Amino acid sequence: MVFEDLQCPRCGNVAPLLAAASRTYKIPLVQHDFPLPMHNWSFDAAVIARYFDTHSKEIGDEFRANVFAHQMEINRRICGICREVCLGSQAGAAVCGRSGQQTGGLVRADKDVAVNLHLTHTPTIYLVSSKASGKPYVEVTDTNQLYVMIDAMKKE
Repeated sequence: MVFEDLQCPRCGNVAPLLAAASRTYKIPLVQHDFPLPMHNWSFDAAVIARYFDTHSKEIGDEFRANVFAHQMEINRRICGICREVCLGSQAGAAVCGRSGQQTGGLVRADKDVAVNLHLTHTPTIYLVSSKASGKPYVEVTDTNQLYVMIDAMKKE
């Protein structure tokens, strides 16, 4: 599980590692949006990603990966660019209209969870166990140790 900000450079650097670990270990990567106040377009990007998620998790994941890969090229006009280039006029109107309100609510709910957990940085990465014994979750503070930590949690 990761709390991420689509405008956060560190999140962008870590995202491919998390996706690879998810594929390697065949474990789900649960993404929570945590747009930080200092990032001027991250909330809009998260709303669009959530819109794509509601249609296809694969498309949502691909959108997030592309945003992370092109962070330096993106500016505040991301919603308009996405509407014009990615979605076409009808779907784009849905993102900015009723669907945008719904997905914006999902983004705000994720952010509320992060705030209630007193998270202050992105990415915040947790490994969550489905086992009844052992630690239910552990925070990954050093991504160089991600695979070692997953192996240790799987052994418990």
